[in-house]
Amino acid sequence: MKTLIALAVLLLSNSVLAAALSGEVLEVRDVAPYTYLRLKTAQGETWAAVTQAPVKKGEKVTIANPSVMENFHSKTLDKTFDRIVFGTLSGPGASAAPGAPAATAQASPHGAMGSAKPAAPAAAAPVKVAKASGSDARTVAEVVGGKATLKDKSVSLRGQVVKANLGIMGKNWFHLQDGSGSAGAGTNDVLVTSRDVAAVGDVVVVKGTVRTDVKLGSGYEYAVLIEDASLKK
Repeated sequence: MKTLIALAVLLLSNSVLAAALSGEVLEVRDVAPYTYLRLKTAQGETWAAVTQAPVKKGEKVTIANPSVMENFHSKTLDKTFDRIVFGTLSGPGASAAPGAPAATAQASPHGAMGSAKPAAPAAAAPVKVAKASGSDARTVAEVVGGKATLKDKSVSLRGQVVKANLGIMGKNWFHLQDGSGSAGAGTNDVLVTSRDVAAVGDVVVVKGTVRTDVKLGSGYEYAVLIEDASLKK
């Protein structure tokens, strides 16, 4: 029952969080790799985190692709947020932010329900990321295409986050692309689960275990994903 409820939340999260979050900046805490903002919104005050950007108190900002995470602890701030919204800064100042998003997507975070090949988020601009280094380094296309050989093995992969859903079933779920593979063949995007946090547009190196034919119930099946990955920017 808990799994079904979590999956229901997963389905609902895209509609609930599809709208951008706008508000006036009441407080700024700038700690790499994020800028934390306390915002006054129409719904009340809330904290948000975006990729580091030159935001000032008193500015009005809009957070695109918002994802809510509860009881999030920031090690750099040594602060636990009861509720915080992660997203990307849009509008004035967004272009100045390092790692500005190269993609936005509002599809289901894990792809098409019941599909052996989850639908990848559509990129707004071509993604091109250099391959990670090391003997276990793979590209997205190599992981997806070589899933049978790589099953239950550890891999490293560098990619850009094109979609992020945080705090679902105790994990954070990311879609990564690196410019390899084909959208038509479904080999250009891989799903990664992690307890680390990243935002859409971040380029990260993940290290985790390749799992194949993953079934979570309620029709959710994934041909391949990288599970319980560590994540470094």
